[in-house]
Amino acid sequence: MSGCIVQTPRILPCGDGALSVDFGNVIDPDVNGRVLALDDALRLRAPAGLLETVPTYRSLMIQFDPTLTDYDALERLLTDEAQNVAPQSTLGKRWRVPVVYGGPFGIDLEDVAQRHGLSAHQVIDLHAQAVYRVYMIGFLPGFAYLGGLDPRLATPRRTKPRAKIPASSIIIGGQQAGVASIECPSGWHILGRTPVRSYDPGRDPTFLLAAGDEVVFQPIDASRWDELERAAEAGEPVAEQVSP
Repeated sequence: MSGCIVQTPRILPCGDGALSVDFGNVIDPDVNGRVLALDDALRLRAPAGLLETVPTYRSLMIQFDPTLTDYDALERLLTDEAQNVAPQSTLGKRWRVPVVYGGPFGIDLEDVAQRHGLSAHQVIDLHAQAVYRVYMIGFLPGFAYLGGLDPRLATPRRTKPRAKIPASSIIIGGQQAGVASIECPSGWHILGRTPVRSYDPGRDPTFLLAAGDEVVFQPIDASRWDELERAAEAGEPVAEQVSP
């Protein structure tokens, strides 16, 4: 089945306390822009009983208190909102994220390069030249799913996932790129690692990246790791906010 963008969003029940507003089944900036625009609209005009919204690539999950709102009324409200919402026209912040590529920091870099007939330096250049869109935060606290990976680097996930990868790994899987937040199991390929902590419960803000943000990666030498890691441990964001 080929991907599609729906003109009339579908509203799907998710148990007795949640529903999902579905805008299509493709990874697409306009689809994601509509998701984020609806999320913004609900934050500004929260209906009775709204508990939480969770934006994804192509849908918005809405959790609600069924004792405070009527499901049918909420469905009608969301149908009207979703049909009239335009894709979010402005993105969030753009972050420059330092990355040490290869070696012990990026144990799959050489394999990815060999798979695509490229040198390790070419893989780094292709990965670092892109501007990535944060489509969603999920799977783990602060785990950022990124779109914008150069098609020449698209790589199927590992057939045997690792039981754990280091926190802050810079990874690719299929057509997606990602920033891992904490140590976790993964079948994605590790190209490098950043001292940036996208999730830090002792820092304000706890989550550095948000859906709608942009990320650019800056290759750095491994000699800078200890310095930047100490800064991150002290609560500094390390990533720089830059102009588009």
